[in-house]
Amino acid sequence: MTDRALWIEQRIANDGPSTLVAYLLWFFLGFFGVHRFYLGRWFSGLMQLVLFGIGSALTFILVGYIPLALVGLWWALDALLIPGMIATDRAVMRYRLMNGWD
Repeated sequence: MTDRALWIEQRIANDGPSTLVAYLLWFFLGFFGVHRFYLGRWFSGLMQLVLFGIGSALTFILVGYIPLALVGLWWALDALLIPGMIATDRAVMRYRLMNGWD
């Protein structure tokens, strides 16, 4: 590996998203979509937060359990999607650094 390639990989390791942090956010704050905000998926994180809010607000008439179930399913699927999101973020970061965009 050249010095530039080593520098790029070190920069990705230091500045890229952490798998541990992503999973901790997913586990403790996942129903709010915080892990998606951390991974740069702002729109889907906001949608998850809105669905959770709507579901929580409507539980008193029993309709709110439907959006809460959707958020719960989304939360469970995200456990499988997080590694792919991190790999994509690192690939984009690597591409940008290799082409001198950062």
